[in-house]
Amino acid sequence: MSIPKIIEEQVTELLSSINHDLPEDMELELEGYYDRGFFVSKKRYAVIYEGEITVKGLELVRRDWAPVAKNTQHDVLEAILKDASPTKAKKVVKNVIKELNSGNVPMEDLVIHTKLTKKPENYKQNAPHVLAAEKLRLHGQKVTSGTIIRYVITKGNEPISKRAEPVEYIGDKEYDPEYYIQNQVLPATLRILESIGYSEEQIMNNERQTSLDSFF
Repeated sequence: MSIPKIIEEQVTELLSSINHDLPEDMELELEGYYDRGFFVSKKRYAVIYEGEITVKGLELVRRDWAPVAKNTQHDVLEAILKDASPTKAKKVVKNVIKELNSGNVPMEDLVIHTKLTKKPENYKQNAPHVLAAEKLRLHGQKVTSGTIIRYVITKGNEPISKRAEPVEYIGDKEYDPEYYIQNQVLPATLRILESIGYSEEQIMNNERQTSLDSFF
């Protein structure tokens, strides 16, 4: 990526000044140049350069999150990095929550992928993907260590683990919107939105964020 010359000169001067005071075996280097960045923590961030977003340590790169969570987080990051609009980011989340509660989210956007690290019978805890794997075995499918289990959390009064249904055999069961709001969408986006001044209460109850709407 090309760095504007005036910025490159300023960065070079800054690095030279800092490195002058560092021990001989330490040196600060320029890793990259970006138009705008967003840091949730030291190892969790997103940056943008010429319209392309690079993400590190966030749910977008994790397979065990449903697409609805990944896609919502991506749209939130775009609203912040491309559009410089925390208000738009909040609206993105509220719209997804509305769609989930209305039952309008396609089933394929709710599928969670989890890889078995050992045979199902060797698990001591009844995690959702383990019980979903057992249901696959009851249907005659072979599942073992390394098998990727694809499941959806459905409505019901039983614990969440017991409501994990393999997507192949979900039939006419409906997804549980509360699970996907509280365990997928909000965890994937709140860590970002809270960092720019929004709380879960403000998102859910449509309260106005006042501290950083004009930050950008």
